[in-house]
Amino acid sequence: MVVTRFAPSPTGHLHIGGLRTALFNYLYARGRGGKCYLRIEDTDLARNSQEATEAILQAFAWMGLGFDGEILYQSQRLELYQSYVQQLLEAHKAYYCYTSKEELEALRETQRAKGETPRYDRRYRDFTGTSPQGVKPVVRLKAPLQGEIAFKDGIKGVVVVQAKELDDFIIARADGTPTYNFVVSIDDALMGISDIIRGDDHLSNTPKQILIYQALGFKLPNFYHVPMILNEQGRKLSKRDGAMGVMDYKALGYLKEALLNFLARLGWSYGDQEIFSLEELLRLFDAKDLNSAPSCFSPHKLDWLNAHYLKATSNAQLEILLQDFELPPAFDRLNTLQKDMLLGALKERCTTLKSLSTGVHEVLNPPVSYDPIKNPQAKPLLEAFAQILKDAPLESLENIQTLLHTFLDTHALKPGAFMPALRVALLGKKGGIDLKQALFVLGDQALERLQTFLARA
Repeated sequence: MVVTRFAPSPTGHLHIGGLRTALFNYLYARGRGGKCYLRIEDTDLARNSQEATEAILQAFAWMGLGFDGEILYQSQRLELYQSYVQQLLEAHKAYYCYTSKEELEALRETQRAKGETPRYDRRYRDFTGTSPQGVKPVVRLKAPLQGEIAFKDGIKGVVVVQAKELDDFIIARADGTPTYNFVVSIDDALMGISDIIRGDDHLSNTPKQILIYQALGFKLPNFYHVPMILNEQGRKLSKRDGAMGVMDYKALGYLKEALLNFLARLGWSYGDQEIFSLEELLRLFDAKDLNSAPSCFSPHKLDWLNAHYLKATSNAQLEILLQDFELPPAFDRLNTLQKDMLLGALKERCTTLKSLSTGVHEVLNPPVSYDPIKNPQAKPLLEAFAQILKDAPLESLENIQTLLHTFLDTHALKPGAFMPALRVALLGKKGGIDLKQALFVLGDQALERLQTFLARA
């Protein structure tokens, strides 16, 4: 059975790269009837934040990515990790190192002066003498002195690291707390993780984790190291480019369906298909198909996808989603048909819920300023149209179409000679939703707006 995990550190909010990693793990396991677990790697007590943990869980709840079993917190497992440190010490696969920080720095300076790569010189690897007094030792793993550490990465192929490139790295600090690579290896093994999908910034950690697996007799999982996400200029993604917290995207009005679709395509593809439902992703996604090259974060692509999902969302659902955004009081006074007309018209023009909310304000809030109208005949024509509006029924688009058509015929006008001026008088600007739709939504307010404009003209 495929078993995966997502293991964030609660030192900040969940960002877009982390969500992509979580999604890949979720799709690969769930799509094969397996399990996907969530593990909070909170051993860094100085940097951990309960707020960050809650924000991570909130982001997953919004995205609808449920995990199996209970959430595992590393901070609650310190005694377990320490028992494995002791096991390696007793098996002579690890040892106490009494080298002080000052001695290590002096050693590194000497090595740098000789043009060597700074590394620990294993001076306590086989130490049998009397332990130095007043020094709290760290615990180091005995790494192999020769040969190589090789593994097959599902994305990068065979990766080989020469043993001489690794020193006897620390698995427990002087205060007894275990190190990252040690606890990660133990947790992944004990949780039965079969496949580890993570960013390729962890690639250098993998040989060390393999040595820990081997020292403890654990079965090795399959590794997939996903290339990073770059901006459109090929550089590391910054906050300005889109490296924001996941909930920031919600606040900007992006739909979770669009964000999931967008992230799935950042490093994975299935033919030329661009639009994927979660059900399709679960059926089609395979970690073996992940790209070996970095992905490009395109804000325009995300906006295009979000616009697609916005159009496909029912107006009733849009009204629910818009509760997270401030709408003008006039929206609640609209009848069902008017709301349906307004949302239906705006979602064809908008890319996000936030821009849709802005569109509602622009239609329902009376203008405070007006685009200039160059037509000298505009005012008398608008005055004539205002007289007709006093008794005109605006309950249907058909009635409004007939009203406008009759007015144009009566005054021998082409649409361009009158409609732009009417639009400015009603909405304050030349662009916007279809004029017939605007009249239907405004209803009785249309005459009031027209009279207000004429009084100022």
